[in-house]
Amino acid sequence: MQPIIRSGVASDAEGVYDVFVRATADLNQRMGLPDADNHWLDPAFVASYWQRRQSLFEHLARTADQFWVAEVDGQIVGFARSSLRDGVRELLEFFVRPGYQGQGIGGELLRRAFPAAGARRRAIIATREMRALARYMKAGVYPRFPNYYIYRKPEPVEVSTDLEFAPAVDTPETLAAIRAIDQAILGFTRDVDHQFLLQDRQAILLRRAGQVVGYGYFAKGVGPVALLDAADFPAVLASAESEAAARGDDEFGMQVPLINRHAVDYLLGRGYQFENFTIFFMSDEPFGRFENYVITSPPFFM
Repeated sequence: MQPIIRSGVASDAEGVYDVFVRATADLNQRMGLPDADNHWLDPAFVASYWQRRQSLFEHLARTADQFWVAEVDGQIVGFARSSLRDGVRELLEFFVRPGYQGQGIGGELLRRAFPAAGARRRAIIATREMRALARYMKAGVYPRFPNYYIYRKPEPVEVSTDLEFAPAVDTPETLAAIRAIDQAILGFTRDVDHQFLLQDRQAILLRRAGQVVGYGYFAKGVGPVALLDAADFPAVLASAESEAAARGDDEFGMQVPLINRHAVDYLLGRGYQFENFTIFFMSDEPFGRFENYVITSPPFFM
């Protein structure tokens, strides 16, 4: 039966989450992850992940510029969502249920959800799955650098710094300061994402001599973190790790662009480990200062 491609709606949440879970479990298996380590095969993990990330999925759906689903016999078998922030289109999610892959469904979803028209830049955070990478490159975006989740059990650590750390709350002044940092580091702004993040996780503003020089989000997933001076990463990450240790967190980790040498050198020097899962930042043209950045975790958007 030919699939029906239609615009997604809020009531599709359960169906698209099921596709996400099944496609992710299948991807992990095809990449050689043992069943014992494939959490997406565990119903208890799947249910707990939804509870922890429901607000994130609702944000992605509510603020998407394009949201398309594919149905067969009334069942959602694929979906794709993208955002448009200050002229930058980012593919947020793109999944097709196992058994329906390789039938043209993905291509049609991607064509609708990730058009070049109306965007001055396009970007994707993608896994290293070769079929998907080839599809993205045919759509005109190319790998720029790899990112890895780097983690360890947190411990208190001290680093000398002249930075001032202050909790950030959702005010016009906070958003204006973050907007200026994003413009300097990423080259575009995204107030709607920061309004969500400021409600969803702990945020800090970093000042030097009274001037805001960066921001970071911690707890419920580290990132994004953006600093005007990349040499400040050791001090910022040391402070965040110490707070995670004080909370009693079992793990402290983040999605790090490997071109961020200051963060990578600091984390490896502290004995952090790499997760065996590669993701690539892809774009139609190079942009941004990602050597000054840590990507949002989980990496649904940069």
